[in-house]
Amino acid sequence: MARDDDEAPRRKVTHDIGQDISLLSVGEIEARIGLLREEIARLETALGGKRASRDAADRFFKS
Repeated sequence: MARDDDEAPRRKVTHDIGQDISLLSVGEIEARIGLLREEIARLETALGGKRASRDAADRFFKS
């Protein structure tokens, strides 16, 4: 039985830093940029939380 493309599992878009992008389409590059922007936002949120925890610990131990 033939399988339709709609039934095939879709690969999640991923990006490896430094990978060859010469064969990607404009849409694929735009998708990668969106993915990387989301990851930057996630990292910045985590960084803010870690800094807040560190600052709270510093204030606690300096008092």
